[in-house]
Amino acid sequence: QVQLVESGGGLVQAGGSLRLSCASSGSIRRLNAMGWYRQAPGKQQRELVARIISDGSRNYADSTKGRFTISRDNAKNTVDLQMNSLQPTDTAVYYCNAMLMRYGQINTYWGQGTQVTVSS
Repeated sequence: QVQLVESGGGLVQAGGSLRLSCASSGSIRRLNAMGWYRQAPGKQQRELVARIISDGSRNYADSTKGRFTISRDNAKNTVDLQMNSLQPTDTAVYYCNAMLMRYGQINTYWGQGTQVTVSS
């Protein structure tokens, strides 16, 4: 079982920055991937924002490349998302995500979400 707790959301003006942090209940070294997803107002699905794989490779949504940076701290068991040049279109609930393969099956875990609001 993996428990994830997000922090760092809030209200910021367009062009500003925020840093989100996700703390895992156990070692993140065992996880196959960790990432951030978001669900914008009125949207039913969550979209990938950024993901870091166990080999250290990173994936970003096209809309966040060059503005957002995902990083991990194995000692603290945290994954952070640095968000710069925020725009109103970045307003959403941001969810931390973890994937763990056990017995040939991928298990997916989610945090409770943290609100990010960008004002124009």
